[in-house]
Amino acid sequence: MRQSQFEQRYRPQWERLETSLTALEARRRPKASALTDFTADYQSLCHQLALARERGYSLALQEYLNDLMLRAHRQLYRYRTPLLPGLVAFFTGGFPRAVRYQWRWHLVSTLCFVLSAGLVWAMILHDPELVHTVVGPQQVAELEEMYHPELRDVSGRDRQDDVMMFGYYIYNNIGIAFRTFAGGLLLGVGALVAMLFNGSFFGAAAGHLTLAGAAQPFFTFVIAHGAPELTAIFLAGGAGLRMGWAVLAPGSWRRVDALRRAAGECLPVMYGVFALLVLAAFIEAFWSSRELAPQIKYGVGAACWALLALYLLFAGRQRRRQGGRHGPE
Repeated sequence: MRQSQFEQRYRPQWERLETSLTALEARRRPKASALTDFTADYQSLCHQLALARERGYSLALQEYLNDLMLRAHRQLYRYRTPLLPGLVAFFTGGFPRAVRYQWRWHLVSTLCFVLSAGLVWAMILHDPELVHTVVGPQQVAELEEMYHPELRDVSGRDRQDDVMMFGYYIYNNIGIAFRTFAGGLLLGVGALVAMLFNGSFFGAAAGHLTLAGAAQPFFTFVIAHGAPELTAIFLAGGAGLRMGWAVLAPGSWRRVDALRRAAGECLPVMYGVFALLVLAAFIEAFWSSRELAPQIKYGVGAACWALLALYLLFAGRQRRRQGGRHGPE
């Protein structure tokens, strides 16, 4: 790319960054959303400065970009966004945009789970004994005790039990998500295996309980908290695959730099994953265990899935267009 084309392509971004710097240097408090764009512009500027030096562009352009980078660096590490506005900006725009940016990896992760669950479910419906190839005898007994109408305890739990289970669900679910994400560093294989195993376990449990006559207690229990919980596991798997791909195929980047870049893309997703898992644990502890009419349980569960899908698909789109950015949604 010639220098004139390079400048024409990136000049609007530099001017936008200069405008933000002028406001910051004048000690005017920027909006949280503007600071999010400022950080992304700064990261892009660092890469553009490296390209300008590598390609031997004019010293005037290199000095301009270097000065802009130093000004941005000083402001970036001087200013600290208040916690609450930063959280609001993240959950209203940053998190769903980060998910959409990596949608291909999340799609692969979701397909691994869904296809393995469907395959194992169908196989167990055809041959019930196959459940023991996925789920151990003790786990089968525990599943039946939890969900079979004639075996499960329907006397209910008190508030102390709910609080205790809330903590247990957080610990268990976050552990699964973290292992799935970290497994992606093994060239993505760990994340794939985790998604296939979790899908197979879900399919085995669903198939066995369907044959045992416990389908309705099982699905009415899992449908509501399954929306944030399963979605979080899908996203953790997708983030793990993205990290694995950075190790496996770094492209023109050094492998360390590619991994650092992938981590920058994945961390916002994982922050959101942990929040979804806390939400899932809350629903599971304080709602899913309640004995209510199946129609109510299914209705609330359907609403949870629909609202979460709308949030991840559409939240933050308008704000991004108003901010003048044209990156991937």
